Amino acid sequence: MLTETLRTLFNRDLNRLRSEIEQYKNEEDIWKIDGQIKNTAGNLCLHLVGNLNTYIGKELGKTGYVRNRELEFSLKNVPRKELLEKIDDTIAMINQTFEWLDEKALAAEYPVLVFEEMTSTEYLLVHLTTHLTYHLGQINYHRRLIEE
Repeated sequence: MLTETLRTLFNRDLNRLRSEIEQYKNEEDIWKIDGQIKNTAGNLCLHLVGNLNTYIGKELGKTGYVRNRELEFSLKNVPRKELLEKIDDTIAMINQTFEWLDEKALAAEYPVLVFEEMTSTEYLLVHLTTHLTYHLGQINYHRRLIEE
């Protein structure tokens, strides 16, 4: 049951991320910084895609994904089309990985140390949903601030 809830939440919020990136009137605004805001929507999008592809794709789905976290925050001016493709690929990866996840897999220890101590897979996946929504809110705020 929790697996279906998590899949639903990841799909919902990745589709909201897609919508946020699509809603920027000017593509270059995705990469603007203003005032105290230090992360662009584009970099936050890259970070979310990298984060999910690492902790769900690589570790649970065995996709072979290789993360370059520094580039998530330093790359600039990635075309909107490419960002949207990365989001779509992440949605597909989530759905493919969740095909085999069951309650037993959720209760198992997550395969790598992420925090100060080992956690269950369930704990890490719930954490990842909150991480996604946290940055999704930042992107929404960024868009409204930059384009209003």
